[in-house]
Amino acid sequence: MTAAEFSHKLRVYIEDTDAGGIVYYVNYLKFMERARTEFMRTLGYGKDYIFSADLMFVVRDVVVTYMLPARLDDELEATAKIARVRGAGIVFHQSVRRGEEVLARGEVTVACVDRAQVKPRRLPPEMVAQLHKQLET
Repeated sequence: MTAAEFSHKLRVYIEDTDAGGIVYYVNYLKFMERARTEFMRTLGYGKDYIFSADLMFVVRDVVVTYMLPARLDDELEATAKIARVRGAGIVFHQSVRRGEEVLARGEVTVACVDRAQVKPRRLPPEMVAQLHKQLET
């Protein structure tokens, strides 16, 4: 059984493109960030929770494969699925698509850190339980 994939719709604006009207490569990471943020928000882990729990998430590792270009005014969707949950981290499988076409695919590992000391800390137990329900199998 595979967990549902979260999807966040977006449009390509001029600010997202290079001089040729093609999405600049780093912006795919921004699109993926938005999908992860919105996904976590739907699970109850938005900004208010994160701040009140005195934690932050920081990107530890990113691997992205670019397949096709997105262009100015394209309607896209950025997706996120939880692949693994570790003591202080979450691994997401992500993509950016235009309809059925996969434009970019990535694996992003985020680490949970203490807000004040910016040092790794374990994920809160209630978050681990909720994330395990979302695991891709």
